[in-house]
Amino acid sequence: ARGSFVSGLVQVALAESVAEAEEIQEILHAAGIEAELETAVEHHPRAVEDAPQKVLVPEEHLEAAQHAIESLTDPDDLIADA
Repeated sequence: ARGSFVSGLVQVALAESVAEAEEIQEILHAAGIEAELETAVEHHPRAVEDAPQKVLVPEEHLEAAQHAIESLTDPDDLIADA
C-alpha cells in the first residue's frame, strides 16, 4: 500500500549504480524529500548491484529534489568564481 503519496512518483535522476543512487537518496532525505529507487533495466537480475537506478520522488517534490541534487552534485558549485 503506497497510499502515503499524494501523487505519482516521477524520476528525478538516473544513477549509474546502486551506490550512486543511494547517495542521491541520502541527499534528498537530508532535504526532507522521500525518494525511492528502482532498477532502470529489466534484464541481468544477477548484475543488479551495478545496474543503473532510477531515483523517484513524489511529483509535488520534483522541483525541490532537482534543486537539492544540483546544489550538491554540480561541479560548478565547487569552483569559486574568480
